[in-house]
Amino acid sequence: MKKLTLLLSCVLLCAGIAQAAEKPVIRIGARVFTEQTLLAEITSQYLRTKGYDARVTGGLGSNLARSAQESGQLDLIWEYTGVSLVAYNHIDEKLDSEQSYARVKELDAKKGLVWLSPSRFSNTYALALPEKVAEEHPEINSISDLTKAVAQDAKENRLVALDTEFANRSDGLAGMVKLYDMNLTRKNTRQMDAGLVYTALRNNQVFAGLVYTTDGRLNAFKLKLLADDKHYFPDYTAAPVIRQQYLDQHPQLAAELKPLADLFDDETMRQLNARVDVDHESPSAVAADFLRQHPINQ
Repeated sequence: MKKLTLLLSCVLLCAGIAQAAEKPVIRIGARVFTEQTLLAEITSQYLRTKGYDARVTGGLGSNLARSAQESGQLDLIWEYTGVSLVAYNHIDEKLDSEQSYARVKELDAKKGLVWLSPSRFSNTYALALPEKVAEEHPEINSISDLTKAVAQDAKENRLVALDTEFANRSDGLAGMVKLYDMNLTRKNTRQMDAGLVYTALRNNQVFAGLVYTTDGRLNAFKLKLLADDKHYFPDYTAAPVIRQQYLDQHPQLAAELKPLADLFDDETMRQLNARVDVDHESPSAVAADFLRQHPINQ
């Protein structure tokens, strides 16, 4: 009887090991900001329920993440159309969301990368007003309106806060000033870390500031987004991008990730980001709760 029990235990142990070994490993990369961490965590937890051994490498810079995927060190990354278009493929023409997606899908396919079904959110740039300024100036609803307000009252030295990267990029501040004919100079702009822009807006230290459209602090700090009425900012629709070689081995992955991507829109991402950045919840706990609230049945 003891021998039979021992034999059965060995069989079950071997079966368990074999089952674990059969799980396909998928290596997911995340860049070094909250939204990327959340997307990678939600995706990894979801794919584990589908039988994958999902492993996340976070805290990556954009160029490092991209090169790691192109060289086969990472399998999956949530990428943004604008980043691939401008930073990786050096395309500077203005394209709408559908055109951007089609172009990066075509260009990245040549590099062995496949853009799967996109999400419904775009984490692009925007200019925003603090709550107090928005209440005092209900006429300011677009960047063109802001341009007029800054020009009309130059004596007040209305400050606009910008993150340092955007302020110094050729496709950043310089292009925006040119398109909108904005009177923004060193005198009425302040360059700072992106996080400090939100602090300055919350504390009413500036008249307007550069923000990201899915940042959780937009709602928490009651900031008013201004319409980009001349369509300067690129589209940054997010989508899972997978190596072609990995997709060839696991073709079902495209269908498995589509319903997950469909869950994400601008407001959903703001709420998720706020739970981490404002409420200080852990990304893993937020991811688990999100998947509990949005079960995906296939």
